[in-house]
Amino acid sequence: MRDGATSTRRAAIDPGIDGGPMPYAVRIHEYGGPEVLRVEDVPVPSPGAGELLVRQTAVGLNFIDTYHRTGLYPLPSLPATLGREAAGTVEAVGDGVAGFRKGDRVGYPLFPGAYTDLRVLPADEAVQLPDGVDEATAAASMLKGLTAWYLLRRTYPVSSGETILFHAAAGGVGSIAVQWAKSLGARVIGAVGSAGKAERATALGCDAVVRTDDAGWVDAVRRFAGDAGLPVVYDSVGRDTFLGSLDCLAPRGTMVSFGNSSGPVDPFSPGLLASKGSLYLTRPTLVDYVRDPNEKREAAADLFGRIANGSLRIDVGRRYPLRDAARAHEDLEARRTSGSTLLIP
Repeated sequence: MRDGATSTRRAAIDPGIDGGPMPYAVRIHEYGGPEVLRVEDVPVPSPGAGELLVRQTAVGLNFIDTYHRTGLYPLPSLPATLGREAAGTVEAVGDGVAGFRKGDRVGYPLFPGAYTDLRVLPADEAVQLPDGVDEATAAASMLKGLTAWYLLRRTYPVSSGETILFHAAAGGVGSIAVQWAKSLGARVIGAVGSAGKAERATALGCDAVVRTDDAGWVDAVRRFAGDAGLPVVYDSVGRDTFLGSLDCLAPRGTMVSFGNSSGPVDPFSPGLLASKGSLYLTRPTLVDYVRDPNEKREAAADLFGRIANGSLRIDVGRRYPLRDAARAHEDLEARRTSGSTLLIP
């Protein structure tokens, strides 16, 4: 396999559906770099009570997948299939499932084990896709879009006229969040790490763009925001930008740290928050905002409605064969991707 994705394909003793090829998955047996990703045949799954069998047509690639691969966020057990987001078509429905039938198009944003072509998942994890939202768009937008939803509508509800700073503004979450914040009437400062991504952030609608590879980026933010500072900063970069982000906040401002693309934030004393203006700090995750299936459906309806009315444009930057997941991981970690990235089974 290319780029270190090794294959351990065994003889297809178990037939696939209707005599077709065996299902396969991209799995890890140990933590490490992209080279630990393996493409393996897996048995044909069968849905149990309350479950769906889904033929997946698009799988979302997210930075959290690299955290699981490296062990930064340890998985419950190994070996394990990576991925948490995908979309496809229902092949079969288990006993006791209401609201779904064979042929329905569905997506899900959080259930582990997405790097596969055929899988079973609980029906409560799935969301029906409305007309006008195709499976690629759903797989490219659900986890990232619902993350933007909870950040902007729940963790710190953004109001019209406020100025916010959003890191990785040209990335998968950022490209959706910038558009969403603008539709709410906010002024958006986008933080990016390269000239190409600065151009993309401007095209998405950012009112100002700063380069965090420039040592003066905090001063640039303060010049745009004014001496008062910002009410909120959304930071998914982590170690490299955390302290600078705190310096962009107004007294009693809110620091939303929701990722670690540069590494985890170094330990610090809570007194630092006091010395910088009685700041608030939160480290949220999507799962705590969509635990209830009804809340998940409500959030998805908000997201899909904004996609349908044109206020959110979902840009799929690159598509890789699922079997080339190792190469996709390499490009993601090297910051060679922008927008949303898909793995295609």
